Amino acid sequence: MEVVFLTDVEGVAHGGEVKEVKNGFARNYLIPQQLAAPATHNNLQRIKKLTEQAQVDRLKILQDMKELASAINGTEIAIPVRAGANGRLYGSVTGTMIADEVSIITGRTLERRLVQLDDPIRDLGTFDVPVRLHPEVSAQISVIVHADGSDPIAELEEDQDDSESIAELEEIQEAEEVEDQIDDDSNSNIETEDQEIS
Repeated sequence: MEVVFLTDVEGVAHGGEVKEVKNGFARNYLIPQQLAAPATHNNLQRIKKLTEQAQVDRLKILQDMKELASAINGTEIAIPVRAGANGRLYGSVTGTMIADEVSIITGRTLERRLVQLDDPIRDLGTFDVPVRLHPEVSAQISVIVHADGSDPIAELEEDQDDSESIAELEEIQEAEEVEDQIDDDSNSNIETEDQEIS
């Protein structure tokens, strides 16, 4: 069936385009949702106006998404979950849960498909999650997955202290290895001098 698209349909067509689509897709989805209309003479006369309106809508959506991206970029959201002693979750954190939390913070509905989470999160910790709001607009949010009933900020500081302690231990160990190497070199020089004297 040939239809005129009244508005942009992502991945299918832009508003004002005339396309041949499957009958079922047109009758069951496009026409009832008022996304497209049959390509009748009257509807074909509206193409120029529809194309201009779709362009205006596209620019408005892009601007809107840019504003939302700047509002959520770098945002930290904390998600409490039940977890075992080993840090593994009873269940997982999904894109839907993240989208819901972002929606609560921003007061705007965020679709789950916009959260670019390849696999559900199954461990405690902090994860950087990209959010693709528009083909031209992306944002990055930080998801803190913490045990239910605990303070996520305290856990973050504890993790940071642990990583700093590990880094300090590694530095001390490297320094000791360098000192041992210097001692070994000094001893071998002394032995060489003793052999030359004898």
